[in-house]
Amino acid sequence: MLKELSAKVFVTALTRAPWVSHMNAGSCNGCDIEIVAALTPRYDLERFGIKLMGSPKHADVLLCTGSVTRAMAPRLRRIYSQMADPKVVVAIGGCAISGGVYHKCYNALGGIDKVLPVDLYIPGCPPRPEAIAFGVYKLLQKLGGNDI
Repeated sequence: MLKELSAKVFVTALTRAPWVSHMNAGSCNGCDIEIVAALTPRYDLERFGIKLMGSPKHADVLLCTGSVTRAMAPRLRRIYSQMADPKVVVAIGGCAISGGVYHKCYNALGGIDKVLPVDLYIPGCPPRPEAIAFGVYKLLQKLGGNDI
């Protein structure tokens, strides 16, 4: 009973005030600019309680952009392991989903899902801030049991 209650409290906290951390795995920075634009007052993701954190140790959601390079794969795994449970990974942009324009490059492993379990894919090159906001909102709605 106590374990079920604590899991419910964690999910409620995650859906009501998710703290996000951003990680660039090796991209052109187009998606990074759109993430920053989504966090500005014009699109106001803070109305959903979303706050950008500098440290992955304090974050609930990891926003990943870019195709994974060989040098970034161990760093991504380390950052993911530092996050507290329950944790969510969002792949933003074509490069994070499939490798994009870097798909067959010698140093690129492919999308984020080659290294980490991904919970949400937001397509686009780069995706618009509205798409990022909508994707994160739908993910939180799914996690919270559609009561957001």
